[in-house]
Amino acid sequence: MRKMIWGAAVSGALAALALAVGAAQAAEPKFTPGPCAGDYSGVANQIQCGTLTVDETRGGPSPRRVALPVTIVKASAPRPGAVPVIYLHGGPGGGVVETLGRSLRGVPGRELIAVDQDWIYFDQRGGGVASPTLDCGGVALNDAGPLSDAAAQQLIACGRRLKASGVDLSRYNAEEVVKDIQDLRKTLGLKQVDLFGVSYGTRIALDVVRHDPTGVRAVVLDSPWTPEAKWAQGGPEMISDAVKVIFKRCAEDAACNAKYPHPGADLDGVAAKLLAGPVVQNGQTYTADLLGGFLMDAAYSGPDARALPATAARFAAGDLSALDDTRAGAGYREAQFFTHLCKEELPFESREATRKGAQRDPVSRLAEKSFDRLFQVCQAYPVGAPDPVEAQPISSPIPTLFLAAEIDPGCPPAVAKAAVGRFPKGQLSIVPNTTHGVSRGSACARKMIRGFLADPTAPIDQSCLHPEHDRFEFDLN
Repeated sequence: MRKMIWGAAVSGALAALALAVGAAQAAEPKFTPGPCAGDYSGVANQIQCGTLTVDETRGGPSPRRVALPVTIVKASAPRPGAVPVIYLHGGPGGGVVETLGRSLRGVPGRELIAVDQDWIYFDQRGGGVASPTLDCGGVALNDAGPLSDAAAQQLIACGRRLKASGVDLSRYNAEEVVKDIQDLRKTLGLKQVDLFGVSYGTRIALDVVRHDPTGVRAVVLDSPWTPEAKWAQGGPEMISDAVKVIFKRCAEDAACNAKYPHPGADLDGVAAKLLAGPVVQNGQTYTADLLGGFLMDAAYSGPDARALPATAARFAAGDLSALDDTRAGAGYREAQFFTHLCKEELPFESREATRKGAQRDPVSRLAEKSFDRLFQVCQAYPVGAPDPVEAQPISSPIPTLFLAAEIDPGCPPAVAKAAVGRFPKGQLSIVPNTTHGVSRGSACARKMIRGFLADPTAPIDQSCLHPEHDRFEFDLN
């Protein structure tokens, strides 16, 4: 790959490539060197790029092909014998290659990525700037679900449009991504790789371990999400639990407690108000759905979590403007989000139990309707019959590092705790006073990851957790 801006021109080229090969008969997977996604100016590492082209439906009659953009970041100081790392982005509905340059220029990226191993990135089928991209054009959606009834209807209509265009929505799921990963490894001529998954990318990594671990030396799971975990069922309570941890840390912090002595009561008050009905303010309509979605995103994000006591005080004072950005959605490729959830998550969960659990407290009630809409939208997505194996726990002898954040409304540490015991060579670190995406927010976590990848059989050194993570630093302004 070359250091250059990719953007819309390359996205269009990918689409043209997918359509062109779609007219031909199904063929073998192929990696083709080509231009790069994003801006790599100022990046010290050598960058190589290309496209992995694979069948949409392997072994079937359809000639349709899928084009996946690939970025290879060469190690700045290669370690003899080191195997490459394949990075698996989160979502579902996410992407990585277009914004990778920015990550490589930042301190976390420079400390972790491609220091002594090559790192390989790609956009998973249906996500990012892959072609086809299962994009619905920007709908009010986040991990708590569609944030309005209108958003749910937009998502249903989008799925129907994609199906009518010829996209086989049953082929955009974890099991197919596993095959893409193995095709990528083979076409690049790699005998062994390490896997590094973040958020839902950890679910993909674990499915590689389940379905085809050929060539996998070691696995890092940052903010683990396991197949047996439940997305919607218990989801509203997970948001509430994460918010409670943040407010508990505020009560333990002298400065935060002095300035914001009752953030929980502040938030419960505005929650009760919005649960009673929408509030119109400065021409904007604010709903319980919006507040629930906001809290999901805020508890995920370090900066927003640090500001949450101050935000709750502004809510209590009548200023709801912090919710405005939540309306715009979260940059998902929305239909890809649903092709995964409707195939490998929601079929194994109870809609009634989700509703019942959401009644626990005012904060969890905020997200009841949005999580419920996930089930509604899934009824309209033809993703094929679910395979019960996708909800079964995984065990493996492959050395695996589980890194969980103490504060995480989507991938709580309990998920990692429950899973690590099934991995004889598994190791677990729960990083205190940290939010989702541990490697991004913790220098100590990055040090642990580097050490583990250098020797996956050695115990990780967690001594750096103290004093780095002794306090949760609040933004009190």
